[in-house]
Amino acid sequence: MSIPAESTLEAYLVAEQAKFYRLAYSYLHHQEDALDAVQTAVCRALERQDSLRDPHAVRTWFYHILVNICLDTLRQRKRIVPLSEWEEAGREDPMPPDGHLARQIDALPAAVGTVIKLRFYEELSLKEISVVTGSNLNTVKSRLYAGLKKLRISMEGAEIE
Repeated sequence: MSIPAESTLEAYLVAEQAKFYRLAYSYLHHQEDALDAVQTAVCRALERQDSLRDPHAVRTWFYHILVNICLDTLRQRKRIVPLSEWEEAGREDPMPPDGHLARQIDALPAAVGTVIKLRFYEELSLKEISVVTGSNLNTVKSRLYAGLKKLRISMEGAEIE
């Protein structure tokens, strides 16, 4: 009689939880973040257990999930500015006070402006922008570079005046 894959996964997750925490902590160096990463990985594994084709590969399958979550957490940390640094900077908005740049972006063709806003305001990758806009990756790249070129020319012209 074989043990269902579901029971195997649950037994593995319970038995190896200390190892998971150690691995997550080695990446994140913060107790709460490591615990959150393990919890997220366990939830994701349970949600996606149907994608586990070989129950004997549960270890590598789960570690893949956990490592990706840890790396995602590290990437998110880079985007977060601690409140103390924000207050020291004393800036509410990185936009120029006269809004000239925002007006220049709004003056671009809509498709080009969208790519620039997603890239620089929302910090999406070019691939993510491609998915969001439903455009080919090369199209997104050409729109970005064309838009940046137009912005540079228009901003240089504004500085000369």
